[in-house]
Amino acid sequence: MIGLAYGTVPVVRGVGGLVNTVFDWDYDTEHELEERNGFVFYDSNTAGLESALGRAFDLWYQRPDLFQQLAAQGAKADYSWTRSAKTYAAVYDHIRVG
Repeated sequence: MIGLAYGTVPVVRGVGGLVNTVFDWDYDTEHELEERNGFVFYDSNTAGLESALGRAFDLWYQRPDLFQQLAAQGAKADYSWTRSAKTYAAVYDHIRVG
């Protein structure tokens, strides 16, 4: 998440919280293209990693404008505790007030 904030395009294995944070540029069907921010692979082997890196390099070399857009999309996302803290506070207020 720190890398995203600085405009680094992540290449990650799709496990844990990364699945909820990094949205694949090519294959994510749940998010609009403007919300995607990286490259995800699921197979825990060399082929999976090479595939994701290959797609990232292809975009970098063939469409640098889109690669820069992808980096900017990741940088503008807010993964800080600010939003989550407000949600938790609202839940606690709701429970307290009843």
